[in-house]
Amino acid sequence: MRAFLGCDRGERRGKENILLTEEAVMSGKHIVVAGAIAAFLLLAATGPAAAAPDGWTCIGPEGGRIMSLVIDPQTPGTVYAGTWGGGVFKSTDGGASWSAVNTGLSNVNVEALAIDPQAPGRLYVGTDGGGVFKSTDGGGSWSAVNTGLTALNVLGLAIDPQTPDTVYAGTWGGGVFKSTDGGGSWSAVNTGLSNVNVEALAIDPQTPGTMYTGTDGSGVFKSTDGGGSWSAVNTGLSNLTVNVLAIEPQTPSTVYAGTNGGVFKSTDSGGSWSAVNAGLTNPMVYVLAIDAQTPSTLCAGTNGGGVFKSADGGMSWTAINRGLTCTNVYNLAIDAQTPSIIYAAIAGGGVYRSTDGGGSWSADPTLSAVSVLAIDPQTPGTVYAGMLGSGVYKTTDGGGSWSAINTGLTSKYVYALALDPLAPSTVYAGTNGGVFKSTDGGGSWSAVTTGLTNLYVRALAIDPQAPSTVYAGTRDGGVFKSTDGGGSWSAVTTGLTNLYVHALAIDPQAPSTVYAGTSGGVFKSTDGGGSWSAVSTGLTTLNVRALAIDPQAPSVVYAGTNGAGVFMSRNGGESWEEVNTGLGHPIILTLAFGERYLYAGTYGGSVWRRPLAELTGVEEDGGPGPETCALCRSYPNPFNGATVIEFSLPEAAEVSVVVYDLRGRQVARLQEGWLPAGRHRLRWEAKDCPSGSYLCRVRAGNIEKSIKLILLR
Repeated sequence: MRAFLGCDRGERRGKENILLTEEAVMSGKHIVVAGAIAAFLLLAATGPAAAAPDGWTCIGPEGGRIMSLVIDPQTPGTVYAGTWGGGVFKSTDGGASWSAVNTGLSNVNVEALAIDPQAPGRLYVGTDGGGVFKSTDGGGSWSAVNTGLTALNVLGLAIDPQTPDTVYAGTWGGGVFKSTDGGGSWSAVNTGLSNVNVEALAIDPQTPGTMYTGTDGSGVFKSTDGGGSWSAVNTGLSNLTVNVLAIEPQTPSTVYAGTNGGVFKSTDSGGSWSAVNAGLTNPMVYVLAIDAQTPSTLCAGTNGGGVFKSADGGMSWTAINRGLTCTNVYNLAIDAQTPSIIYAAIAGGGVYRSTDGGGSWSADPTLSAVSVLAIDPQTPGTVYAGMLGSGVYKTTDGGGSWSAINTGLTSKYVYALALDPLAPSTVYAGTNGGVFKSTDGGGSWSAVTTGLTNLYVRALAIDPQAPSTVYAGTRDGGVFKSTDGGGSWSAVTTGLTNLYVHALAIDPQAPSTVYAGTSGGVFKSTDGGGSWSAVSTGLTTLNVRALAIDPQAPSVVYAGTNGAGVFMSRNGGESWEEVNTGLGHPIILTLAFGERYLYAGTYGGSVWRRPLAELTGVEEDGGPGPETCALCRSYPNPFNGATVIEFSLPEAAEVSVVVYDLRGRQVARLQEGWLPAGRHRLRWEAKDCPSGSYLCRVRAGNIEKSIKLILLR
C-alpha cells in the first residue's frame, strides 16, 4: 500500500473527523487519470500571486500536490487542476493564471478529474471520502452523484469518449464502478480484478471497450470488454503502485503509467513496460497529461514537486512550476539571526529554503515526510526535522545535507521539536510515544515520560528564562508540565475544558503566561499552567491549530485556525479579530514571525505573509507626524549573542541609542548623532554581558522609546 507522510490509507480510517483532522493534515493519498490535450504546458507564464494593496500575499513555494489535470478539448486554453486540500482550480489562459472553482464542492481533497469530450462544460471530480461530484457549467457549481457508489474514496475517473454518459470510477477498497447515465447511478465491475484498491483508470480513445486500471501494489490490469473482466499486464513494471495512467490518443498502443517509482512506458498495449525518468527529480507521479496534437509532449504532476514536462515521449523531463502555489505547509522555521532565511516543511516535497524572505525558494526533496522544523538559535545552519515515521533528521549546513539521528528514539512519529535556548544541544521531541530528550544535539535520545500519562504529544514549549521548565500539549490529554527538564511530568489541566492541544506559546517577557490552542479554542494561564481560562471571544471557529506571540508586544497574539484563517488579539487573548484580508486559504497549519512579517503556512495554499506594521498599525516608514520615531523594535528577542534594533525616522534627527542593564548602568552605546529619514538597523553584540533583561532607549529629537531586551546564554 502506498503510504504518504507515514500514514497509509488504512491508518486514516476511523479517525476523528473535524473539518481537518490531524491525520488528514499529516497524510493523504491521491491520484488519477488525466489524458487529453496538454495545453497546460503553457503554465510557466507567471510567478506567485501579486501583492494586494493591503493584506496577505502568497509567496510560494510553487508547486504542490497536483492530483489531476484535464484540458478542455474544444478550448485548449481552459485547464482544470485538481489539488489536495485546495479543491479545483481553473485557468482560461493556458495556465498563465488560476482561480479556485469550488462552489458546492464540499470535499476539497480532489483525487481525480474527468471532462466530457463532447460537452466540455460537464466535468466530474473524484474526492477522498466524498465520492463523485459533477458540474455541468465548467466548474461553476458542483453536486454529489453517488447513488450506488459504495466506496467513496474515488481515485480515478474515465469517460467513454464515444458514449460520454458512460463513466468509470476507480475507488479505494471497492474496485471499479461503472455508470451508464452520467453518474446518475453506479454498479461495480470487478471480475478478475484481484486488487480492489484502484488508483487510476484509462480508456482507449479509439476502442473504448479497452481499458486499463492501475492498482496499489498489484500493478496494471487490462479489460477489453468495458470492465466486464480484467487481467494483469505487468511485465517490466518494477513499481506496482500505479497512481495514474495515460494513453497516447493517436497511437493508443502507447500507454504511460505514473507510479511511486516514476514513469513507465509501454508501446505494445501493456504487454511490456520500461522506465522513462531522466530529469524527473520527484518520482511520486500522480498525474499524466498528453498533448493530443504532439503526443511526444506530456506533463507529469507529482507529490510535492509540482509539474514536469517532457517533449520527447518521457525520455527527459524539466520542471514547470512558476505561479503554481498549492503546497501544504506543515511547519515554518525562521533564522532568528538572519530572518530572511526561512525553512518550510512541505507535504511530499521535503524541505524548502528561502534566503530572501520568501521571494524565491529552493527545494530539497530528500525528506518527504517532514512535520516540524527547529533551528539552533546559536548556530542557525543547524536545523532539525521531525518526521512522521522516520524519526528526526539533522543538517549542519543549512539544508545542504541531512542525516538521521535516531539512536534511542523508539517512536518515529515526531510531531513537535523544541530546543533549549541556553543550551541548544538539548533537544526535545514530542512523538506518538511521549517525549524524548537528547543532550548531545540528537546524537542519542532517551524517553522522558515519567508522569506523562498521555503519550500522544502534539506540542512542546520551553520557558525561555528557565529552560528546565517544559510544557507538553497532548492529544486528548491536555497540558503536562515538567520543571526538571523532562525528568518528571504532571498534568496541569485545571480549567482546560478541551484536552486536544494543537499548539502552545509562552510569553517571552512574562513566561508564567502560557497559551494553549485546542480543538475548543484558546486557553490562557497566568500562573505557569496552574489554572486555565478560555479566551476565545471573537473567534468564529474554535479549532485552533497554531499560535504566535509578538515578541516585541506580548499582549499581541495570533491564532491560526482550521477553516477561518488568522485571528489577532491585541489584549492578551481577551478578544480576537479576524485579519484575513487577501488570505486565499483559511486552513492555517503554522505561524511564524520574521523580520518584518507574520508568516502563515496553509493547507493547500503554500506560504503567505503580511507586514507586521500593517497588522499592528505602526507604519514602517514615516508616521503620523514629524515628532514620531516609528517601528521601534528588536529581533530576535529573546536572543543569544546578538540582536538588531530597528527604527524608522520620518525626517532627519539627532538620534541616540543606548542599552542599559536593570540597574540603570550603561552597557552599550549603539548610536549618537544625526541620521537621515528612513529605516535604520543597529546590531548589538552582547559578547561580555550575562543573561538577563536589558533596556534599549532610542531617542530621536525630544521623543524617546524603550525596548525590553532578553539575553539568554
